[in-house]
Amino acid sequence: MSDESLNENASVEADETILAEAVVDASLTEGVEVEAGEVRFDKLKKAEEILRSSAPASFREASENTFEKVVHINRCSKVVKGGRRFSFSALVVSGDREGRVGCGFGKAQEVSECIKKSSEASKKDMMHVNITHNTIPHPVVGEHGGARVKLMPASPGTGLIAGGGVRAVVEAAGIKDVLAKSMGSNNPANVVKATLQALEQLRTKEQIYSVRGKRLADKRAL
Repeated sequence: MSDESLNENASVEADETILAEAVVDASLTEGVEVEAGEVRFDKLKKAEEILRSSAPASFREASENTFEKVVHINRCSKVVKGGRRFSFSALVVSGDREGRVGCGFGKAQEVSECIKKSSEASKKDMMHVNITHNTIPHPVVGEHGGARVKLMPASPGTGLIAGGGVRAVVEAAGIKDVLAKSMGSNNPANVVKATLQALEQLRTKEQIYSVRGKRLADKRAL
């Protein structure tokens, strides 16, 4: 047998191993179809549980009070000699529900590993959000790329009138009442970053008075 044939067989075996690993990861999802060497992912199942179970014990203990939400998981396939190689990327939002929130993005050859990377990245890049009476102090608009997100204060009991990445961010930050509208691009990463950019602009009444050199009792401060 020639060297070229040996290399081709080795490549096929390697691709079959990668495909087998992808099928194992697929068992963690709903609606998986395996046919003619293809794995199709329709919907991720219990991604947050994967994140928890894949993390070290010390990391899980430190994250007991941390809210984590997997916003989006993407599968990428690269065509190589003898088959296709699969890789995954994940977008995770983390927060303590007390005014701190962040997002992270990670890539890996396995679903659990990319979620773990994203979670760790989100915890390293958290920011503080000004919250007043479980809602935001004033209306604000955030933009990132083609995404534009508008957030408005809501009265007590309204709840989170938001969905997708916007809801994940405001929930992780600890906001309980808010009205939100997402416009433009629906790319999950852009929507999440636009929401974070909007929350970063929030200022309390005390902060605005302080910047203007006014006293809180001065009605002309605003």
